[in-house]
Amino acid sequence: MAVSLAKGQKVDLTKGNPGLSKLIVGLGWDVNKYDGGAEFDLDAAAFLVGENGKVASDADFVFYSNLKHASGSVEHTGDNLTGEGEGDDEVIKVDLSLVPASVQRIAFTVTIYDAENRHQNFGQVSNAYIHIIDQNTGTELIRYDLGEDFSIETAIVVGELYRNGAEWKFNAVGAGWQGGLFALCQNFGVNV
Repeated sequence: MAVSLAKGQKVDLTKGNPGLSKLIVGLGWDVNKYDGGAEFDLDAAAFLVGENGKVASDADFVFYSNLKHASGSVEHTGDNLTGEGEGDDEVIKVDLSLVPASVQRIAFTVTIYDAENRHQNFGQVSNAYIHIIDQNTGTELIRYDLGEDFSIETAIVVGELYRNGAEWKFNAVGAGWQGGLFALCQNFGVNV
């Protein structure tokens, strides 16, 4: 049975699951009914950061235009332009055994594409979640359902995998940002 987390909670991932290395990180959401005219396009991404909280290079940013990290450790399965239907809207695969030693954290984010021009924000999105699945067994290990306490934000750091000695843990971050993908890239040290 999956561990259900609240904002700010941290949980061991590999300590209780010896041999775990291949993960599926699924992110999902629903768009509330509104008549703004433009479709919503939410985008998941992963930032592989070092001890300083920054990427070593722009290649450590995995998203719809850079689907696979050079190490093979993180792979985005592709952009879902509508988010319609049940289940995960976007998926990022992680192989912990391939994560470079210099990477201390992998931050998972969701942004709204062209939010400013479309007058969209996360106040118009509901039922957002992240969950981590053991790729080998299909077992859901961790689930974090975000509350609906975002009103003006256009980007969210949903959660992060991070090293703790030889083990990996998960942190349910749930932090909202204004400024969309641009602001997140600046925060994590990606040149934009």
